[in-house]
Amino acid sequence: MRSRVVDFTFRRFKDGDDQWPSMTDRIFEGDRSGKCPTYVHRTPPCQGSCPAGEDIRGWLGIVRGLEKPSHGQGWQEYAFRRLTEANPFPSVMGRVCPAPCEDGCNRNQLEDHVGINSVEQYIGDFAVRAGFGFTAGQTTGKRVAIVGGGPAGLAVAYQLRRRGHGCTIFEGHARLGGMMVWGIPGYRMPRDVLAVEIARIVDMGIEVRLNTWVGRDVPLADLERDYDAVVLAVGAQSGRPLPIPGADAPNCLSGVAFLDAFNDGRLKAVTGRVVVVGGGDTSVDVATVARRLGRITAVHEKDRAEHIIINQTAHDVIETAARTGADVLLLARSPIHKMSAAQHEVEDALRDGVEIQGSVGPVAVLKGEDGRATHLRVQRLHEQTKTPIPDTERDIECDLIVSAIGQTGNLTGIESFDNGRGLVNADRHFQVPNRPGYFVVGDVVKPHLLTTAIGQATVAAESIDRYLAGMPLGKRPKVDVRHFDLLTNLQEAGLQPDAYPHEPMWGTSEAKCAVHNYEDRSAQEIASSDLLFLGHFKYKERNKRSYHPTDSTNIIGNFAERVISLNEIATRDEAGRCMNCGMCFECDNCVVFCPQEAVKKTPKNQSTTGRYVYTDYARCVGCHICAEVCPTGYIQMGMGG
Repeated sequence: MRSRVVDFTFRRFKDGDDQWPSMTDRIFEGDRSGKCPTYVHRTPPCQGSCPAGEDIRGWLGIVRGLEKPSHGQGWQEYAFRRLTEANPFPSVMGRVCPAPCEDGCNRNQLEDHVGINSVEQYIGDFAVRAGFGFTAGQTTGKRVAIVGGGPAGLAVAYQLRRRGHGCTIFEGHARLGGMMVWGIPGYRMPRDVLAVEIARIVDMGIEVRLNTWVGRDVPLADLERDYDAVVLAVGAQSGRPLPIPGADAPNCLSGVAFLDAFNDGRLKAVTGRVVVVGGGDTSVDVATVARRLGRITAVHEKDRAEHIIINQTAHDVIETAARTGADVLLLARSPIHKMSAAQHEVEDALRDGVEIQGSVGPVAVLKGEDGRATHLRVQRLHEQTKTPIPDTERDIECDLIVSAIGQTGNLTGIESFDNGRGLVNADRHFQVPNRPGYFVVGDVVKPHLLTTAIGQATVAAESIDRYLAGMPLGKRPKVDVRHFDLLTNLQEAGLQPDAYPHEPMWGTSEAKCAVHNYEDRSAQEIASSDLLFLGHFKYKERNKRSYHPTDSTNIIGNFAERVISLNEIATRDEAGRCMNCGMCFECDNCVVFCPQEAVKKTPKNQSTTGRYVYTDYARCVGCHICAEVCPTGYIQMGMGG
């Protein structure tokens, strides 16, 4: 039997294995760790979902009273100033924006989103009544030509004037506003409110040249000669026709042309059955406008919609009493619950008496002997794939077919910018590639929301500002929105850090020249719901706006605004539902639950938004409790001493 040799020199651990090899690996040791609280600022999902990039959390915090105004301002004006840093049209957007911000709201994880649009409408309407205006920046001597006076052109002019640059808007129509005027019905966007929001921008000192088409009335070369930069903001006001046989019939019109004729006051009634093809907001607007116009039964050839729209004539006065409810059918390729139009607009259309059929695709327009469309042939589509279902074709009788399937730009006179799709290419800075000094914003880049055009205008204005100064444009942030700036907030309150002495400094927790234990990640990260302590928040029912009731019995001639704004009490209560994701809202949880009394309130004379608490590192043991109980995800454990 062989003897077993035992190696008594074997050791499971080596010298030094009782020490953590790095601070990163050292987390918990008993009830303590090598990490201490760091206050990390992230962008909230509402703001990250807002195409205009508004500081939504910021102005909601002002409304709820979390952030106090200074210099004698009322909270309404302070909120208005913060909101309009990104969006100069709060009354417009508070009414017509489909509010992707509300879809992103983390409160959806609890019960229902914050009514951001309703609070925005209150702020905007208050500003209209109070007569708040805008102030231009100090004059730079630079001049920018803006081709198009719609939401994109007006917004970029606003942002450029804030920076002191001179602006001239060249508008082909007789009035400013673009699709806000010609594409949105007045019962959704009251014209008196819109006029105020446009006028306060123009009053910043913007030159306006109406009825002036660049490329026809004014050569593009003149703009290149007389201005330091040119912005193309011509919109997409040409509708796309149906891509099916027979769509060239005279009574097959675009949704853009239909709404233009209505908003211009020419179109006052429809005849026969109206079939709208679409599924987006424009198609719903066409359908609900047609219902409100009503149908005249004693049809004269001159009263047919195509003569009014195509020939730019106008209806004679048609008495509302002589009209009956128009028979309006809206067809969408998507199922009704997946239509791209805002769901509440779809529900309103159904209530108004519009018939909506989903998962239907047009096949051909059938014409009569006079060349006019008499029927639209359609077929059923599979809900998931939108592919045709065999043997499901049928013919729908109609007197007017309206195509609302998309839009393109009218680049007459500036054809050299056409990318082949009736649109203009843009880079991330909204420069036109290979055309120095040219920038482009709005639907002519890609038709989308009004708020998207406003957000593009902000980016373009920043790019133009740097271009005019001869500076490189640099990189855009990953989360490209209007961010909270702690340093600016400290400066407003007179609490900015002392000047750095430019001397060697070891350990700065007591130094007055730095902002301690604070990290700004807002340009890179969104505060997702998994970072929040949702158990802190109790159920709180949303304050919903009410609507003037409409239905199929009272819809004809009813062009009054539908939305009723929240009052002040309901507005502030609704803002209080905001969970302030990614930012402290002064709940005191971290102070109350800290077992070492290491987390303390910042003295009142040193406190401001984002600086409500601080950590005494001499007492902190890194137990992580403060981070666990922080409702907003603002506290994250970082490496400490």
